[in-house]
Amino acid sequence: MTTYSGPARLTLGDGTLVSGMASLSTNQRGGIEGWGGTFRPDQTSADVREAGDGLYLELPYDQGGTVAVTGVRKLLATQLLMSLTGSGPAPF
Repeated sequence: MTTYSGPARLTLGDGTLVSGMASLSTNQRGGIEGWGGTFRPDQTSADVREAGDGLYLELPYDQGGTVAVTGVRKLLATQLLMSLTGSGPAPF
């Protein structure tokens, strides 16, 4: 299993860039390969809460991949934690 934890930027469908922290890992269970994890945006908005498919997660050093939001939950009054599933090869 490969992991990444650190800064990232999520590009929403309208091109808005959202900075935050990502915690990602690959999973290889039962012959199924994939990657995913969580993203905690620095700032929240309605656009972030309603994000869906076809987003792009950019990691440092020009690495990135396409992701879909599979869930959003509140951490604190002002923070969100987004669950992500990646498509294609893991960018880390």
